[in-house]
Amino acid sequence: MLHHHLVSKHTRAVMALTLLGLAGLFLAQGGMVRGDVEEEHGLAVVWTSGDPDVAHRMALMYTHAAKTQGWFDEVTLIVWGPSQRLLAADKDIQEKVDEMAGDGVIVEACIVCAESYGLVEKIEELGFEVKGMGAPLSDHIKGDTHVITF
Repeated sequence: MLHHHLVSKHTRAVMALTLLGLAGLFLAQGGMVRGDVEEEHGLAVVWTSGDPDVAHRMALMYTHAAKTQGWFDEVTLIVWGPSQRLLAADKDIQEKVDEMAGDGVIVEACIVCAESYGLVEKIEELGFEVKGMGAPLSDHIKGDTHVITF
């Protein structure tokens, strides 16, 4: 074991530069790595707006790109509140969300809202899971998932 007082200034400088180089290499390779597997990053998009422009021009466009462009490993679209009425009524949005699901976006809808709008069967017929979302959203928030809301 090396004792601090036995190590020359030159040796300490070389050790410091080596550590700085390793830190730079670590950051250049994208940060934390567990073994040979990079840490996964998730995104949960809480889509609440009933505005079709918000749906087409932001919420769905970004969510889909986040998955297809590989910006996040796992992408979840949570359909909550007024967005459920829009999804149930708008064929273009239905097609877009179906395409997103086909590309790997996980689509889930809040059952409490769907029940209040009378849309549980309609959303399930579209092929999307309707369930309690309070606990799953809380898990996203408490975990390593980034959460954004539109």
